[in-house]
Amino acid sequence: MSPALATAVLGLVLVLAAATFDAEPLYVPGLAFTGLALGAIAWVAVGSRGLRVRRTVGARTVDEEQPVAIEVEVRAGTGMLPTGVIDDPLLPAPAPLAVGRRRTRLRINATFGRRGLKVLRAPSIVVRDPFGLATRVVRVGDDVEVLVLPRVTPVVAGAQGADGDGLGLHRGRPHAAAEIELDGLRPLRPGAPASRIFWPALARSGELVERRMLADTDTRPLVVLDPRAPTGGRTAASDEDLDAAVRAVASLCVHLARRGGCALLLPGDRRPLLLDPTMSAWPRAHVRLALVEAGAPPSTAGMGNRRGPVLYVSAVARRPPQALLHASAPGASRLLVVPGILPGRAASFAVAGCTAYPLRAGRARAVVA
Repeated sequence: MSPALATAVLGLVLVLAAATFDAEPLYVPGLAFTGLALGAIAWVAVGSRGLRVRRTVGARTVDEEQPVAIEVEVRAGTGMLPTGVIDDPLLPAPAPLAVGRRRTRLRINATFGRRGLKVLRAPSIVVRDPFGLATRVVRVGDDVEVLVLPRVTPVVAGAQGADGDGLGLHRGRPHAAAEIELDGLRPLRPGAPASRIFWPALARSGELVERRMLADTDTRPLVVLDPRAPTGGRTAASDEDLDAAVRAVASLCVHLARRGGCALLLPGDRRPLLLDPTMSAWPRAHVRLALVEAGAPPSTAGMGNRRGPVLYVSAVARRPPQALLHASAPGASRLLVVPGILPGRAASFAVAGCTAYPLRAGRARAVVA
């Protein structure tokens, strides 16, 4: 029972008692309580009529820990704003309305510590009478979705030296993808760039031929995300580890793409997504990383045949797949990137709370022990 209704019932009981027992002194408090309750209900009904709420969200896509400006404006329908508060889930405590004014404007700087799709519930206007007897909640507007992207952090070289185990962390683009390897000669195709013309053959035979190159995508570093949860199921700690792994993947992709290009393989994809120095494909990849959930591992088909480095980022320190350990391409580096630190192992580099360790087929168990 609301306080207003309870007050009205008390007033009616006093009036009935006064009429029944001919106790005239009870009429005064009985009528006062009844009138007070009816007045409170009327106050709230009139004050909440025509209230308008407008919420403006500064951005619908933000990075983790990046502030988002949100403005909530409440306007009175008729007359002035009543007594009450603005109740928004983003506020630590409800904010009071500017009583006696036509509008109240509230600014909120919200930050989100974890990636994913966040639903901002519409704010509520709680209208109360001055005595707090009657209350009415007015909910105006729609929910708003904000996509929080994983933040990108620098890559820090570790014990393997500034070269980061072949990834070229401080020497420009990765040398594994610095040049496309020569695969032979073929007749010049219409529209082929002049840089591919093999001039010695033109000087000897007078025929235009071009150099046939190996696929650039096979020599670029490949970043793979394994979002599987621990064997015992998902926990708060495992969710934090998955977030750290996703941040590591995002940071590595940006780091490598700007230094010559890389490829990103996510669970459910059959082919990697190519990222070049122009970063044109990065916004789409960034959005997909924000929505990654714990689930099945990625496809490892053909991973062992790649000539470029493979960075296997796992949310859990477990033994990597066999396809990653048995690399058929000579000199191809394979690294396992996991949250935290593995004791007794020399790290290649660290990024976003994760550490990278070089893999060797004979020492795979020692890496994840």
